[in-house]
Amino acid sequence: MKRWTYALLPVAILLSLIGWRIVQKKAGMAAEVNQQSAKTHGKPSVAVTVAKTQDICQIFEATGSIEAPLNVKIAPKITGKIEYLTAREGDRVKQGQVLVRIDPSEVDADVRQQRAAVAEARYRLAQAQLTENPNNVSVNNQIRQQRAGMSSANADYKQVSANYEALVSSADAAVTDARGKVASANAQISNAKAGIRSAEANLNNARSKYNRVMELYKQGFIAAQEVDDAKATVSVQESALDVAKGQLQSATATLDSAIAQKESATHQASIVRNKGQADIEASRARMIQARASTETAVANNSQKLAYRQSIAALSSSVDAAEASLSSAIARRADTRLVSPLDGFVTGRYADPGAMAVSAQPVLSVQFMKQVWATISVPEEICARIHIGQSATVAFDAYPDKKFSANVIQINPSADPQSRQFTVRVILSNAKGLFKPGMFARVAIETDRIPHATVVPREAVQHDKDGDYLMLVDASNKVHRCQIVTGASDSTYIAIKSGLVPGDKVVTMSASALRDGQTIRTGGKHQGRRK
Repeated sequence: MKRWTYALLPVAILLSLIGWRIVQKKAGMAAEVNQQSAKTHGKPSVAVTVAKTQDICQIFEATGSIEAPLNVKIAPKITGKIEYLTAREGDRVKQGQVLVRIDPSEVDADVRQQRAAVAEARYRLAQAQLTENPNNVSVNNQIRQQRAGMSSANADYKQVSANYEALVSSADAAVTDARGKVASANAQISNAKAGIRSAEANLNNARSKYNRVMELYKQGFIAAQEVDDAKATVSVQESALDVAKGQLQSATATLDSAIAQKESATHQASIVRNKGQADIEASRARMIQARASTETAVANNSQKLAYRQSIAALSSSVDAAEASLSSAIARRADTRLVSPLDGFVTGRYADPGAMAVSAQPVLSVQFMKQVWATISVPEEICARIHIGQSATVAFDAYPDKKFSANVIQINPSADPQSRQFTVRVILSNAKGLFKPGMFARVAIETDRIPHATVVPREAVQHDKDGDYLMLVDASNKVHRCQIVTGASDSTYIAIKSGLVPGDKVVTMSASALRDGQTIRTGGKHQGRRK
């Protein structure tokens, strides 16, 4: 009997384990059914937000590269060996700074040769002038009694006429110069006034931007750094306006001085003309009086005229030699290459000892106190961009910063391949943060829809019937609402119809919602801040 008992004991234990497992499985299935039922008939938890009124800003973003506004290739006008060249890429240079000197030996030799040619031409002229007097004496000995009075009168008349022309030309030149100064001063005043208008416009724009930034900061949408940046921009524009006003005052003072100079020069020219004409008339009267006694001597003037023509030809030779000397001296100045602007050396194409070739660049200098960010813009976007429009620029090198810029150039001709327009924005580079060739992301506001009724983009749902929202009523029931959407930005979308500010809408739900279903709000969705 005990043997049978021991034999059945394992079987009984096995049957007990099987029965327990069956009971556990049924309990699990029942729990799953209960959980599924709770999901089906329970209140789903959703996130909601309230429709509000705000502006929709459409931003065009494009990538581009940084460029220098001025990139000058410094090349010599003459060919020669480079004697001095120390500037290298990255060196800062000043306007007028000597960057390259070319060996001036050949040019100096040419200058000395031209000086010798001038000396020789002057010597020949002096010899001709010395021989003129003896020939004149020979002629005058024959007709001394007849032409004594006429020679004196003729010489006096020519001298007075020559002095008159020289004095009148000098006085007219002084008047012309004074008029040019007046015109230049008027142009400076016009430029200064234009500068003031531009500075005032920039200042008003900076103040408007500062007010907008401050309002956004008070609402908590932006950081204090952007407020400081906007305030700094206002200060910069106020300083620019003060500078423009100072330039206007300086230009006005210059105009007053130029007008006074012009009046003085005009008065002096009138005096010179009156006195000169009186002297000429007196000399002409003396010459007419002596003409009767010098008619016989006039025939001998042909020999004298020949000598004068010879002297005039030699004088022209002197002028030609002096012009060649001036040209050689100018070429000697071309052996020194100076920087045409303040900037940085960005290219060096030769070394000391090498031969510099005319018109072949030796150095490249770029102006980088301000830089351009160049982007390509589609046709439909280009029509909504204008000169002076504000922009922001971001760089991978400064991931936590955005820099203010303004549109400075729009190419009116599209690229024939891409059909896009080139647009440049200008940034201040006083701190030298930006280098040509850097990668830049430019953002430009192309449109603004004011006072639009908006919801977060994720609140709008779509199906075959179109766009709709799930509205939440006072009893926490949801209702499907067909809507008509409008413009959108990266965070919000405008609702043209079907919604009013203050309505609650569902932005997130773990499961699909049915019209009229009661929900449980798990939180308020405020939308992503820009």
